[in-house]
Amino acid sequence: MAAIVETRDRSRQRLSDPSPTDAQPAQRAPEPVLLTGATGYIGGRLLLALLEAGYNVRCLTRRPDSLRGRSDHAFEVAQGDVLDPDSLRDAMAGMHTAFYFVHSMGSKDCFREQDRIAAENFGRAAAEAGVRRIIYLGGLGSDDKLSPHLASRQEVGRVLRASGVPTIELRASIIIGSGSLSFEMIRALVKRLPIMTTPRWVRSLTQPIAVEDVIAYCIAAIDLPGDESVVYEIGGPDRVTYCDLMREYARQRGLRRWIVPVPFLSPGLSSLWLGLVTPLYARVGRKLIDSVKHDTVVHDDRAMRDFDIQPRGVSEAVARALANEDREFAQTRWSDAVSSSGDQPGWGGTRFGERLVDSRTTHVNAPPTEAFQPIERIGGRTGWYYGNWLWRLRARLDLLFGGVGLRRGRPHPSRLRIGDAVDFWRVEAVDRPTLLRLRAEMKVPGRAWLQFEVEPDESGNRSRITQTAIFDPAGLIGPFYWYALWPVHQFVFAGMLKGLARAVERQHE
Repeated sequence: MAAIVETRDRSRQRLSDPSPTDAQPAQRAPEPVLLTGATGYIGGRLLLALLEAGYNVRCLTRRPDSLRGRSDHAFEVAQGDVLDPDSLRDAMAGMHTAFYFVHSMGSKDCFREQDRIAAENFGRAAAEAGVRRIIYLGGLGSDDKLSPHLASRQEVGRVLRASGVPTIELRASIIIGSGSLSFEMIRALVKRLPIMTTPRWVRSLTQPIAVEDVIAYCIAAIDLPGDESVVYEIGGPDRVTYCDLMREYARQRGLRRWIVPVPFLSPGLSSLWLGLVTPLYARVGRKLIDSVKHDTVVHDDRAMRDFDIQPRGVSEAVARALANEDREFAQTRWSDAVSSSGDQPGWGGTRFGERLVDSRTTHVNAPPTEAFQPIERIGGRTGWYYGNWLWRLRARLDLLFGGVGLRRGRPHPSRLRIGDAVDFWRVEAVDRPTLLRLRAEMKVPGRAWLQFEVEPDESGNRSRITQTAIFDPAGLIGPFYWYALWPVHQFVFAGMLKGLARAVERQHE
């Protein structure tokens, strides 16, 4: 085993962890846990939650470098593969609990056979190492109505239980959260298609659960009393159809959508249809459709009795998914993203999830405090540093379609506050001298932001300015709008950054 230890600051104390005193004995340290799938959707979120809760975590991954920088907390990374039994022995050593979040749905080969072999290897290694509990996240579904994908997921649970290690299997239906495959499928359909001709499977019942509640169940399962294997069916309080989920997403995004059910789209045709209108990986999309044509709801309420968790309803879960996505996206440092993403595509910019991004940098001979001043003066009488006639033309078109145009100007010539209007933008964030983010209020088929970051170089006398245009397209016209204007953006955004740099240099002379 190749072991890599993240050398993060261990001196940070969580506010919820009191220091031991004579009156209050020290709490028992959490047991060490092994986590597979830490680069995946659920595993990545669980890793952060476990570290925040104070657990000692060892991650098993084939690519250790992919986990660097995931958290400020220290954790261990062990290189290994569940299809290679020899690589599991050292990784399991000393572990109390092992999370199994591995599946081969995207595999070209027989994913069911690979899943079974991987689970057998994992269970055998856990038993030999004396692991006291395995926690596995599987899928809801009745035994007599299972797709090959769900049948494989439930077979994995049986294989893990057969290892002799007490196994807690959590079975869930749709997990609502940005990044969840089922949720991303719904999002893509609703955003791209104003009128949806939907197959029969959109009327299948499901019992969605918020990703935060799934994580809560996973962590609570570590210290669950008892030493037997148990299957828990988990879900939110609402039983809804996929059609209901589409309508709820559209409502919260302010989109008007017409859904027309048709009876003749088979699962095979549905997967081809999905491949045309969504970004889903074709093989995964086909297996996913096979899974959703049957109802996936909770029949056993044992989880509600054994866990002190009250899952969120669908409306709250969708709202939190959208809010968390916006917050995480807003916290992205594009100065880091640009430097770490390698060569940029020559056409269309970079994709981050559903969003389209044009990001570019320049260096100026001025410290950040001076470099930020021309940025904060942008818009109004100062203008946009390049192609002001194009901005005025865009404003007239905006007025023609009922927008605000450039008539608002800005309240102060050199200072901005959150909420200030800047022509047809609104200040969403300002942190002198490092960040200014503007949210578009002109008429666009989606949502748009313009962001500026300023960072000092090693000497402190020069600065790097990163300018980023971000677009979250809506419907079919959204991507068309972005790509149609891409040549214009190249002139405007590149010229604006050069104009900003010249303004900084003139000011610094």
